[in-house]
Amino acid sequence: MSGRKEIAKSAAAKLEKSSAALRSLPVLVGFDGFIDSIIHAVDKRQALGPDGYTPFRTIQQFSKRVAAAAGKSANIELVVKEDRFGGNGPLMAGALGCAGASVTYIGAVGAHDKPRVLHSIYDGFARMCAEVVPVAPPAHTDALEFDDGKIMLGRPKNVQSIGWESLAAGIGRERLVSIFRNCALIGIVNWVMMPGVESIWEGIRAEVFPGRRADSKRVFLDLADPTRRSDDDVRGAVRNIADLDSAVPVTLGLNLSEAQRVAHVLGLNVLQVDSGPKLAGSVREGAVAIRESAGIDCVVIHPREGAGAASADGSSAWFDGPFTENPKLSTGAGDHFNAGFALGQLVQMDLAECLALGCATSGAYVRDAQSPSAERLKDFLLQLPEPEQL
Repeated sequence: MSGRKEIAKSAAAKLEKSSAALRSLPVLVGFDGFIDSIIHAVDKRQALGPDGYTPFRTIQQFSKRVAAAAGKSANIELVVKEDRFGGNGPLMAGALGCAGASVTYIGAVGAHDKPRVLHSIYDGFARMCAEVVPVAPPAHTDALEFDDGKIMLGRPKNVQSIGWESLAAGIGRERLVSIFRNCALIGIVNWVMMPGVESIWEGIRAEVFPGRRADSKRVFLDLADPTRRSDDDVRGAVRNIADLDSAVPVTLGLNLSEAQRVAHVLGLNVLQVDSGPKLAGSVREGAVAIRESAGIDCVVIHPREGAGAASADGSSAWFDGPFTENPKLSTGAGDHFNAGFALGQLVQMDLAECLALGCATSGAYVRDAQSPSAERLKDFLLQLPEPEQL
């Protein structure tokens, strides 16, 4: 099965066939939570009022304005287009729920004055999930959106106290272990902003699956842009991920820059290509090298042009993504890719089909500015042309 359309068609068929079974495969995702302000940075004003401006279209245009203020000053207007629930965890969980999975979410989604009560901005999110367990109030992100990407300015204080022991104290250790143990898929994201995440990995290894490796379960991890963490931090995280993989199979999800950073820390001479016709092979080889060096079950890498992955059974694959020059919303695209790929693994799709479902989930999301239903995903997959027609 090598053609893009054939892979996409097979993934759509398996998604439809598995729709009923998904409800018997519980999913747990955690543990962050943010309120995302979707923002335009104003380049020029034509008139006062909410729409009388031209935004900076590219990050380079914006960066030039900022750089020109060195030694002087600058006043750049920001227009908040929307406040929406955010955080890597809620975005991934919401996408899984919309696609038909039975999702429990635990995380920083509580009201600021009552952290154990759901914040009202998460009311719609809660309807996507089977259960939501608030443990702290959300942090905040200013998401500056441009045509060629986004700049995320995070204020993560509220999520930084969450760890295994705080979860056990707030939820009850027995209930916490039971929730983890009963799930077929566990998604844990945003290592970079949450120092307690590694204690959660250790809690899973030591308390949830302390005996024989739980091969029927799966953990999906996303580091979330480790550029601000030291090489020693990243190296230590990779070692701890390998320890977790000894207890339960782990998939590590990375965008291209994250994968390049991890490869550098591991001393691997891979992922030297950033774009063009050689990108697919570079990403596929990079996934193989990182997976083998880290000693984990699966690595998936998703640049904007598509995605590649490698797994412990010796398979590797690349899938050309449905790239669009004009996304309605790009914040959360990676989290939606993660959700689609993890959903494919949950229903035992092969590697190429998982990549197709990940790309379709992200592709539909950036076009619609909302998480896709299973029906939307099936239609999207079936309408994908071969790459030469794009």
